[in-house]
Amino acid sequence: MNPQSQAVPNDSKSMIGTATAIEDATTLDDDYDLPQPVASLQEEFNIDRLSLDTLPSTHPGRSRSCCTPGNRGIKSIGRCIARWCRGPDPPRRYHIRPWYPPAHEALLNLRDRYAPKKNAKILLLLVFYCVWFGIFSGMYAAWKTTPNRKTPNYGIPVRTLSCESTLWRAKNECGMNGDLCRPFTGDMAFRCPSNCKDLVLLNPHAVGVEEVNYQPLVVGGPIYRGDSHLCAAALHAGVISNADGGCGVIKRIGEHTGFSASTNHGIPSVAFNSSFPLAFEFQAGSQSRCNGRDQQWSILAVSVLFTVLISLLTTSPAVWFFTVFVGVFIQTGLVSDPPEPGEISVAETVSKMIGRLLPAMFVGIIIFITCIRRTVENLEATIDKAILFLGPCWLGALNNHTFDKWIPISRLTGHDLSQQPGALTSLAIIICVLVAVAVGQVWCLRQEGRLIHYLKVYATFALIIIICVVIPKLTLRIHHYILALLLLPGTSIQTRPALIYQGLLLGLFINGIARWDFASILETTEHLRGDGAFNSALPSVSDPTVEIGAMVSTIAFNITVPDVMSGLEGLSVLINDVERFRTGFNFKDDVVTYEHWRDNSITIPEYLRFGFFEKDGALDYTQASTWNVDGTWTRMADGPS
Repeated sequence: MNPQSQAVPNDSKSMIGTATAIEDATTLDDDYDLPQPVASLQEEFNIDRLSLDTLPSTHPGRSRSCCTPGNRGIKSIGRCIARWCRGPDPPRRYHIRPWYPPAHEALLNLRDRYAPKKNAKILLLLVFYCVWFGIFSGMYAAWKTTPNRKTPNYGIPVRTLSCESTLWRAKNECGMNGDLCRPFTGDMAFRCPSNCKDLVLLNPHAVGVEEVNYQPLVVGGPIYRGDSHLCAAALHAGVISNADGGCGVIKRIGEHTGFSASTNHGIPSVAFNSSFPLAFEFQAGSQSRCNGRDQQWSILAVSVLFTVLISLLTTSPAVWFFTVFVGVFIQTGLVSDPPEPGEISVAETVSKMIGRLLPAMFVGIIIFITCIRRTVENLEATIDKAILFLGPCWLGALNNHTFDKWIPISRLTGHDLSQQPGALTSLAIIICVLVAVAVGQVWCLRQEGRLIHYLKVYATFALIIIICVVIPKLTLRIHHYILALLLLPGTSIQTRPALIYQGLLLGLFINGIARWDFASILETTEHLRGDGAFNSALPSVSDPTVEIGAMVSTIAFNITVPDVMSGLEGLSVLINDVERFRTGFNFKDDVVTYEHWRDNSITIPEYLRFGFFEKDGALDYTQASTWNVDGTWTRMADGPS
């Protein structure tokens, strides 16, 4: 227990002298004979031994009696546990005492000197809000209007990208021959946010016979394949910095053959030894041609400063909490971790933020009433509140810059935990930390006499989770905002550790809603899959027939047509990860023949993958088979790509 978080006993009721004598004379050993005076009192007043054991203590702070060694039945053990859970009689209330009160009172005294009356304090608060809003909105507007300017010497507008932006989409989403991802030539000025180094693939991405996962998607360098993440490629090329982001100009160069692997500036790239219809490089010196510095850290500093000031200048729990809640939410939703960064306009970003803030405020009211008000009520240690609550709160709200980097767990699902390197170890460490924290909170709640109530609350939570787990065709997914809501009730104690826990959990709640909205706790397999494998049927491909001519060589495959009731409508073939063939089934023939030819002057291998499609689009493709330079064919491995 923190020595500054003292437990203060409540007033206790006095007991009659007879009960005191009986309790003081009673021991925990059933074999011990009671003294004669006590035994006679027991017989005269018809008091049985159980009654003696369950009498409340007359000494403040003494815990209720536990069960005796002689009572070894299940009921006795249950009564013993129940008595322990009820805690001491009378209960104790924790209260944080400031280490050096004058330091905590300095700004409050200064406030009272210039605004001694309530109306003056309200006016001062309104001025505080106006100054904060003016500085924040001015910096935000200046930052977001910069990308609309044209780059000097190039005369083209700057396009704001997200860390996930690419010129080429996965599988066959660019259509036949990549026509939906044109143009293949031309320049594009861009602006990248900071910290794109931390964006990694969460599902395997095919690059020839290789599959890339849990790393940035960068193919080649200094000439990059078109499906590379643009900002990660810019980091690899040294055009921008990870800390600040930056600007540059991309030059599309059309088809290119041969992409080499390398690791530059902490970004690994993979090789591809064949051709691709779209490649790009970065214009030399283009990074200096637009003002692309990421201003989110400057705006964050302003928001942190004003939340610290409100923590030091107000003693009203409600004013403090909702000011911090709204300020952190706006900072997260507009600046630090906005939804769909780079993909939507500023107006759409503001609209989404406001649409999520209003329902989040209603949840915030419940959080304040049930969890946080008890912790900060009559709290004189304003510096503790500013440091211990606000610090973790900002850490949680900046989850994309903190825990997403530090903890290798992208999603709390069985598939991701088993596939992502380090995820199971990290989960084990997190569970150990949570258990240690829970033990401390259980003890404090017991001391305050509230443990039984919270055991009932968490038993209800556990029942709800069990029901969610057994619902068919849906998968339980504990988003971090849901995790915060589950854990916050157990932190409702005025101790310094509780301030840390509450701040962190509130920050995680704000980040979850501001970035992802109120995502469902139950999600379908299709939603969780994202761009991963469908686990659909794969084509049955026969060994091909290869004919090598004087000028041209051909390779022909027979693919078995599936049953008409399967819902599969046709066949798609990718060559070098680009869709080059698509045909529907007439279901009259047993097989579909696909024939591919190439000029004998071509000295690169080609990679072929086969997949079915249905009305909603392409399904899984096979692993890549290889048509080698010498005309031989290497069969694909089993499973989808």
